[in-house]
Amino acid sequence: MPLVMVPRNGIRKDSAEADIPIWKEALFGAELLLLHTSPVYYGFGVPKGNGSAVIVIPGFLGTDLYLAQLHSWLSRIGYTAFFSGIGLNAECPNLLIERRLDQTLETALDVTGRPVHLIGHSLGGIIARSIAGQRPNDIASVITLASPFRGTVAHRSILRAAELVRQHIIEEHGAAVLPSCYTGRCTCDFLDSLRRKLPSSVRQTAVYTKHDGIVDWRYCRTERSDSDFEVSGTHVGLAFNPAVYSIIANRLADAATGDSSQVPK
Repeated sequence: MPLVMVPRNGIRKDSAEADIPIWKEALFGAELLLLHTSPVYYGFGVPKGNGSAVIVIPGFLGTDLYLAQLHSWLSRIGYTAFFSGIGLNAECPNLLIERRLDQTLETALDVTGRPVHLIGHSLGGIIARSIAGQRPNDIASVITLASPFRGTVAHRSILRAAELVRQHIIEEHGAAVLPSCYTGRCTCDFLDSLRRKLPSSVRQTAVYTKHDGIVDWRYCRTERSDSDFEVSGTHVGLAFNPAVYSIIANRLADAATGDSSQVPK
Protein backbone atom coordinates (compact mmCIF):
# COMPACT_ATOMS: atom_id res chain seq x y z
CA MET A 1 0.00 0.00 0.00
CA PRO A 2 1.18 3.59 -0.44
CA LEU A 3 3.77 4.42 2.16
CA VAL A 4 1.90 7.18 3.94
CA MET A 5 2.84 8.64 7.31
CA VAL A 6 0.80 11.51 8.73
CA PRO A 7 1.51 11.87 12.47
CA ARG A 8 -0.34 14.31 14.70
CA ASN A 9 2.36 16.96 14.36
CA GLY A 10 1.77 17.04 10.61
CA ILE A 11 5.36 16.01 9.76
CA ARG A 12 5.32 13.18 7.24
CA LYS A 13 7.91 10.49 6.84
CA ASP A 14 8.11 7.19 5.02
CA SER A 15 6.73 3.92 6.30
CA ALA A 16 7.90 1.93 9.30
CA GLU A 17 8.02 -1.78 9.98
CA ALA A 18 5.65 -3.18 12.59
CA ASP A 19 6.62 -6.15 14.74
CA ILE A 20 3.30 -7.98 14.54
CA PRO A 21 2.38 -11.70 14.17
CA ILE A 22 1.13 -12.03 10.59
CA TRP A 23 0.43 -15.75 11.07
CA LYS A 24 -2.76 -14.90 12.98
CA GLU A 25 -4.31 -13.74 9.71
CA ALA A 26 -4.83 -17.40 8.82
CA LEU A 27 -7.70 -17.37 11.33
CA PHE A 28 -9.87 -15.07 9.18
CA GLY A 29 -11.80 -18.13 7.96
CA ALA A 30 -13.39 -18.46 11.38
CA GLU A 31 -14.87 -14.97 10.99
CA LEU A 32 -16.36 -15.92 7.63
CA LEU A 33 -17.97 -19.02 9.14
CA LEU A 34 -19.36 -17.04 12.06
CA LEU A 35 -20.79 -14.44 9.70
CA HIS A 36 -23.05 -17.02 8.04
CA THR A 37 -24.36 -18.20 11.40
CA SER A 38 -25.04 -14.69 12.68
CA PRO A 39 -28.56 -13.19 12.61
CA VAL A 40 -26.96 -9.89 11.62
CA TYR A 41 -26.00 -11.32 8.24
CA TYR A 42 -29.65 -12.04 7.50
CA GLY A 43 -30.75 -8.56 8.51
CA PHE A 44 -32.04 -9.35 11.99
CA GLY A 45 -31.39 -6.92 14.82
CA VAL A 46 -29.94 -4.12 12.68
CA PRO A 47 -31.58 -0.91 11.40
CA LYS A 48 -32.79 -1.03 7.82
CA GLY A 49 -31.34 1.17 5.11
CA ASN A 50 -33.05 4.07 3.37
CA GLY A 51 -31.90 3.23 -0.15
CA SER A 52 -28.79 5.41 0.00
CA ALA A 53 -25.82 4.40 -2.13
CA VAL A 54 -22.89 2.62 -0.50
CA ILE A 55 -19.65 1.97 -2.38
CA VAL A 56 -17.33 -0.77 -1.07
CA ILE A 57 -13.61 -0.45 -1.83
CA PRO A 58 -11.16 -3.38 -1.52
CA GLY A 59 -7.79 -3.36 0.18
CA PHE A 60 -4.20 -3.71 -1.04
CA LEU A 61 -3.82 -6.47 -3.67
CA GLY A 62 -7.55 -7.23 -3.41
CA THR A 63 -10.46 -6.92 -5.82
CA ASP A 64 -14.17 -6.30 -5.38
CA LEU A 65 -14.72 -10.06 -5.44
CA TYR A 66 -13.81 -10.66 -1.80
CA LEU A 67 -16.24 -7.94 -0.71
CA ALA A 68 -19.19 -9.75 -2.34
CA GLN A 69 -20.50 -10.83 1.09
CA LEU A 70 -20.52 -7.24 2.33
CA HIS A 71 -22.02 -5.96 -0.92
CA SER A 72 -24.91 -8.44 -0.92
CA TRP A 73 -25.59 -7.85 2.79
CA LEU A 74 -25.83 -4.09 2.27
CA SER A 75 -28.40 -4.65 -0.48
CA ARG A 76 -30.28 -7.06 1.75
CA ILE A 77 -30.70 -4.56 4.57
CA GLY A 78 -31.92 -1.79 2.29
CA TYR A 79 -29.03 0.09 0.71
CA THR A 80 -28.11 0.56 -2.94
CA ALA A 81 -24.73 -1.15 -2.97
CA PHE A 82 -22.00 -0.58 -5.54
CA PHE A 83 -18.70 -2.31 -6.12
CA SER A 84 -15.77 0.08 -6.59
CA GLY A 85 -14.96 -1.09 -10.11
CA ILE A 86 -11.23 -0.49 -9.60
CA GLY A 87 -10.06 -3.99 -10.47
CA LEU A 88 -6.93 -5.13 -8.61
CA ASN A 89 -5.91 -2.63 -5.95
CA ALA A 90 -2.27 -2.55 -6.96
CA GLU A 91 -2.17 0.75 -8.82
CA CYS A 92 -1.47 4.43 -8.17
CA PRO A 93 -4.41 5.48 -5.94
CA ASN A 94 -4.57 8.82 -7.69
CA LEU A 95 -5.19 7.08 -11.02
CA LEU A 96 -7.67 4.66 -9.46
CA ILE A 97 -9.73 7.57 -8.21
CA GLU A 98 -9.51 9.65 -11.39
CA ARG A 99 -10.09 6.85 -13.90
CA ARG A 100 -12.44 4.49 -12.07
CA LEU A 101 -13.78 5.45 -8.66
CA ASP A 102 -14.96 8.88 -9.72
CA GLN A 103 -17.07 7.17 -12.39
CA THR A 104 -18.58 4.80 -9.82
CA LEU A 105 -19.32 7.72 -7.54
CA GLU A 106 -21.04 9.65 -10.33
CA THR A 107 -23.20 6.63 -11.11
CA ALA A 108 -24.17 6.23 -7.46
CA LEU A 109 -25.06 9.92 -7.23
CA ASP A 110 -27.19 9.72 -10.39
CA VAL A 111 -29.03 6.60 -9.22
CA THR A 112 -29.91 7.79 -5.71
CA GLY A 113 -29.75 11.58 -5.96
CA ARG A 114 -28.16 11.90 -2.55
CA PRO A 115 -24.68 11.84 -0.94
CA VAL A 116 -22.93 8.48 -0.98
CA HIS A 117 -21.49 6.34 1.82
CA LEU A 118 -18.02 4.85 1.37
CA ILE A 119 -16.78 1.68 3.08
CA GLY A 120 -13.12 0.82 2.57
CA HIS A 121 -11.13 -2.15 3.83
CA SER A 122 -7.44 -1.53 4.62
CA LEU A 123 -6.00 0.54 1.73
CA GLY A 124 -9.55 0.88 0.43
CA GLY A 125 -10.39 2.91 3.52
CA ILE A 126 -7.46 5.25 2.91
CA ILE A 127 -8.70 5.78 -0.63
CA ALA A 128 -12.21 6.40 0.71
CA ARG A 129 -10.97 9.12 3.07
CA SER A 130 -9.06 10.75 0.22
CA ILE A 131 -12.19 10.83 -1.93
CA ALA A 132 -14.13 12.38 0.95
CA GLY A 133 -11.42 15.03 1.24
CA GLN A 134 -11.75 15.83 -2.46
CA ARG A 135 -15.54 15.71 -2.70
CA PRO A 136 -17.02 16.26 0.78
CA ASN A 137 -20.35 17.51 -0.56
CA ASP A 138 -20.91 14.19 -2.35
CA ILE A 139 -20.01 11.96 0.62
CA ALA A 140 -22.37 11.23 3.51
CA SER A 141 -20.01 9.06 5.56
CA VAL A 142 -16.75 7.13 5.47
CA ILE A 143 -16.28 3.80 7.25
CA THR A 144 -12.75 2.40 7.35
CA LEU A 145 -11.96 -1.20 8.29
CA ALA A 146 -8.40 -1.73 9.56
CA SER A 147 -7.20 1.20 7.45
CA PRO A 148 -3.89 2.78 8.57
CA PHE A 149 -4.78 6.26 7.35
CA ARG A 150 -2.58 7.89 9.99
CA GLY A 151 0.57 6.16 8.79
CA THR A 152 1.75 3.02 7.02
CA VAL A 153 3.23 1.00 9.85
CA ALA A 154 2.94 -2.55 8.58
CA HIS A 155 4.47 -6.01 8.59
CA ARG A 156 7.70 -6.16 6.60
CA SER A 157 6.22 -8.52 3.99
CA ILE A 158 3.51 -5.95 3.23
CA LEU A 159 6.09 -3.19 2.87
CA ARG A 160 8.12 -5.33 0.47
CA ALA A 161 5.02 -6.03 -1.61
CA ALA A 162 4.19 -2.33 -1.66
CA GLU A 163 7.65 -1.51 -2.98
CA LEU A 164 7.23 -4.04 -5.80
CA VAL A 165 3.91 -2.45 -6.70
CA ARG A 166 5.52 0.99 -6.66
CA GLN A 167 8.24 -0.14 -9.06
CA HIS A 168 5.61 -1.61 -11.39
CA ILE A 169 3.62 1.65 -11.35
CA ILE A 170 6.68 3.69 -12.27
CA GLU A 171 7.62 1.27 -15.08
CA GLU A 172 4.10 1.14 -16.50
CA HIS A 173 3.09 4.79 -16.31
CA GLY A 174 6.40 6.65 -16.50
CA ALA A 175 5.82 10.39 -16.71
CA ALA A 176 2.07 9.93 -16.09
CA VAL A 177 2.83 9.56 -12.38
CA LEU A 178 5.15 11.49 -10.07
CA PRO A 179 8.59 9.98 -9.30
CA SER A 180 7.61 9.60 -5.64
CA CYS A 181 4.33 7.84 -6.46
CA TYR A 182 3.23 5.29 -3.84
CA THR A 183 5.29 6.92 -1.10
CA GLY A 184 4.55 9.41 1.65
CA ARG A 185 6.62 12.01 -0.23
CA CYS A 186 4.23 12.17 -3.19
CA THR A 187 2.43 15.47 -3.81
CA CYS A 188 -0.51 14.10 -5.80
CA ASP A 189 -4.16 14.91 -5.16
CA PHE A 190 -4.62 11.57 -3.39
CA LEU A 191 -2.20 12.45 -0.59
CA ASP A 192 -3.11 16.11 -0.53
CA SER A 193 -6.77 15.21 0.03
CA LEU A 194 -5.85 12.64 2.67
CA ARG A 195 -4.21 15.38 4.73
CA ARG A 196 -7.36 17.50 4.82
CA LYS A 197 -9.59 17.50 7.86
CA LEU A 198 -12.95 16.06 6.91
CA PRO A 199 -15.91 18.38 7.55
CA SER A 200 -18.46 17.50 10.22
CA SER A 201 -20.98 16.76 7.46
CA VAL A 202 -19.02 13.58 6.62
CA ARG A 203 -19.62 11.04 9.38
CA GLN A 204 -16.41 9.14 10.18
CA THR A 205 -16.13 5.62 11.53
CA ALA A 206 -12.88 3.72 12.05
CA VAL A 207 -13.05 0.02 12.93
CA TYR A 208 -9.87 -1.66 14.10
CA THR A 209 -8.60 -4.80 15.83
CA LYS A 210 -5.70 -5.08 18.23
CA HIS A 211 -5.06 -8.56 16.79
CA ASP A 212 -4.20 -7.07 13.40
CA GLY A 213 -1.38 -9.04 11.78
CA ILE A 214 -0.93 -6.75 8.77
CA VAL A 215 -0.76 -3.15 10.06
CA ASP A 216 -0.28 -1.45 13.41
CA TRP A 217 -3.80 -0.94 14.73
CA ARG A 218 -2.85 2.31 16.47
CA TYR A 219 -2.65 4.02 13.07
CA CYS A 220 -6.17 2.91 12.13
CA ARG A 221 -7.99 5.25 14.53
CA THR A 222 -9.27 8.79 14.30
CA GLU A 223 -8.44 9.29 18.01
CA ARG A 224 -12.06 10.32 18.56
CA SER A 225 -13.95 8.14 21.02
CA ASP A 226 -17.24 8.62 19.19
CA SER A 227 -15.76 7.46 15.87
CA ASP A 228 -13.38 4.61 16.77
CA PHE A 229 -14.66 1.06 17.31
CA GLU A 230 -12.54 -1.88 18.43
CA VAL A 231 -13.55 -5.43 17.52
CA SER A 232 -11.96 -8.82 18.04
CA GLY A 233 -10.71 -10.36 14.82
CA THR A 234 -8.05 -10.34 12.13
CA HIS A 235 -7.13 -7.67 9.60
CA VAL A 236 -8.41 -9.69 6.64
CA GLY A 237 -11.40 -10.96 8.61
CA LEU A 238 -12.86 -7.52 9.29
CA ALA A 239 -14.46 -7.77 5.85
CA PHE A 240 -16.45 -10.78 7.13
CA ASN A 241 -16.79 -10.05 10.83
CA PRO A 242 -20.40 -10.03 12.16
CA ALA A 243 -19.51 -7.49 14.86
CA VAL A 244 -18.20 -5.19 12.11
CA TYR A 245 -21.40 -5.63 10.11
CA SER A 246 -23.44 -4.60 13.15
CA ILE A 247 -21.33 -1.47 13.57
CA ILE A 248 -21.67 -0.66 9.86
CA ALA A 249 -25.46 -0.98 9.93
CA ASN A 250 -25.77 1.26 12.97
CA ARG A 251 -23.30 3.85 11.73
CA LEU A 252 -24.96 4.08 8.32
CA ALA A 253 -28.30 4.61 10.04
CA ASP A 254 -26.66 7.13 12.35
CA ALA A 255 -25.29 9.08 9.38
CA ALA A 256 -28.78 9.24 7.92
CA THR A 257 -30.55 10.36 11.10
CA GLY A 258 -27.82 12.04 13.14
CA ASP A 259 -28.98 10.02 16.15
CA SER A 260 -25.86 8.77 17.91
CA SER A 261 -28.01 6.74 20.30
CA GLN A 262 -28.18 4.03 17.63
CA VAL A 263 -24.44 3.37 17.82
CA PRO A 264 -23.47 0.27 19.85
CA LYS A 265 -20.96 0.95 22.60
